[in-house]
Amino acid sequence: MTAEQPGAGAVQGVDPDDYRRVIGRLVTGVTVLTTYAGGLDHAMTASAVMSVSLDPVLVVASVEQEARFHDAILEAGVWGISILPAGARGTAAWLATRGRPLHDQLERVPHTRGGATGVALVDDALAQLECRTVDTHAAGDHTLVVGAVVAMRDAERPQDALTYYRGRFGAHP
Repeated sequence: MTAEQPGAGAVQGVDPDDYRRVIGRLVTGVTVLTTYAGGLDHAMTASAVMSVSLDPVLVVASVEQEARFHDAILEAGVWGISILPAGARGTAAWLATRGRPLHDQLERVPHTRGGATGVALVDDALAQLECRTVDTHAAGDHTLVVGAVVAMRDAERPQDALTYYRGRFGAHP
């Protein structure tokens, strides 16, 4: 027999709204994820992006399975991350809007194409990464998309970063 580990009993239900409130206490950076599939640019605002490994250089993005972006990123196999400056609140809000038109959704967002992948990257970003998908992992109602960083650049003059905290955009120097 083994001693029972603390917390090893039956899992108690956690209310998703309570979880959203509690996890909202975690300050995160704000990014735009982009890809190109089906002849269209696809984009979404994301705060669930993190560095995974330095050898090889890997990053992961969490994408809701019900989002239009989900199927596009899986189909394309390449994608971009634009780390947003504090002045990009409008871009972040627009690309977080559910039901926005799929066609020309980047028309009002100044962007250029990445040289390694061809995906759209936000022009005034603090940094841009181009990624090739190397793995995916189902995680509840999201998919963790692991990407090998194939190209990157950072701004010559970094500005304050756009952050997300307690359901609101903010800034961090």
